[in-house]
Amino acid sequence: MEPSAIIAAVLSVVNTSRLIVHLFQRQMQINRARRQQKLREDMNSERGTDLSQSTGPRPVDIMVAMGHVDPVERRFWARETSTDWWDRIVIQVWDESQWLRNFRMRKGTFLELCELLSPALKRQDTRIRAALTIQKRVAIALWKLATPDSYRSVANQFGVGKSTMGVAVMQVAHAIVDLLLSKVVTLGDVQVIIDGFSAMGFPNCGGAIDGTHIPILGPDHQGSQYINRKGYFSMVLQALVDHKGRFTNINVGWPGKVHDARVFRNSGLFRRL
Repeated sequence: MEPSAIIAAVLSVVNTSRLIVHLFQRQMQINRARRQQKLREDMNSERGTDLSQSTGPRPVDIMVAMGHVDPVERRFWARETSTDWWDRIVIQVWDESQWLRNFRMRKGTFLELCELLSPALKRQDTRIRAALTIQKRVAIALWKLATPDSYRSVANQFGVGKSTMGVAVMQVAHAIVDLLLSKVVTLGDVQVIIDGFSAMGFPNCGGAIDGTHIPILGPDHQGSQYINRKGYFSMVLQALVDHKGRFTNINVGWPGKVHDARVFRNSGLFRRL
């Protein structure tokens, strides 16, 4: 091909590219102007004001004019969900047997628990959304602890986001440890417990003790230490109960591989005895 032909072809491509870029930039400017106009109209309609009565440019108009802000109307702050199951069925319709079967406690006990945890769980509403009520926050945690449902399933059940549901479970768990553990899980009157076991045919018994394995995800380091004799990752929970089955002492945190006798030997209960 002749050099002149090559030069002509290159110039043609360059000119075409410039035209495409120019048209693209022009379209972007038109779209931006439309979005700005729609935003102004929406803001005026919400505030009930007229731009012709404005005494001067607003800060948002100045930022838009300077190119620092490209306003785009947010489509939604949060996806719409339904809370009818909790608000209209569980709270208003369920009887005591349904509460006991699903939440492992009666409704009266649940309301008392919410009242005890309220100092740590109360949250303020924001301009964006209303905070979860204490009752709903506690119910989410109890449902998760009482059932093998996934976070996604529990979140859909209560009409909240999965991350919100996870945060609620952790908040309730921390509140129970901080406010109730030291008040509820206590040794109590040892002589009353001994008399209770004696009436059941177990003389000189101050409690029934055993260990259980709490399944966990395998840690990144020393994972073999957490594999128990049943072959899965766990942490050991040692619990002591009285003659009525009430917890009087707990010890948790040892790797699943550790023997129950070693856990007991290194527990605070052993030292107190």
